Amino acid sequence: MLRLVHIPVTSVTITEVTGDGTNLSRASVKPMPTTAEELMRSRFAAFRDGDAQWLLDTWHPSTRPESIDLADNPRWRGLQIIDTQDGGPSDGTGVVEFRATYLDADGNLGMLHERSRFVREDDRWFYVDGEVSD
Repeated sequence: MLRLVHIPVTSVTITEVTGDGTNLSRASVKPMPTTAEELMRSRFAAFRDGDAQWLLDTWHPSTRPESIDLADNPRWRGLQIIDTQDGGPSDGTGVVEFRATYLDADGNLGMLHERSRFVREDDRWFYVDGEVSD
């Protein structure tokens, strides 16, 4: 049986057809993000879509957890980039400040406001950590 897998890529959607039901990670069909902001956007999409593997793959080894349980993940709705500091294709570090809206299990609207730190190693961006604001 064929299974269609839709994977968002910025504003374009790539559809991969697999015969074995394999769930493809973003890394298998998309080039790695070239900026910290691109990585932030791809990580938001991974949280929204429940792609724990992408989150782990893009988390810096120095701060990465062994696993991620997204079972109680809220329903992520939107992402607003507020500010970026560095984080370009030739930078070594970057900061992305964002607000992400979500619906909790009871259907209440919530917001996460965070300043995330990123590092680029071997031409690849990684999420390091973030500071959550009220």
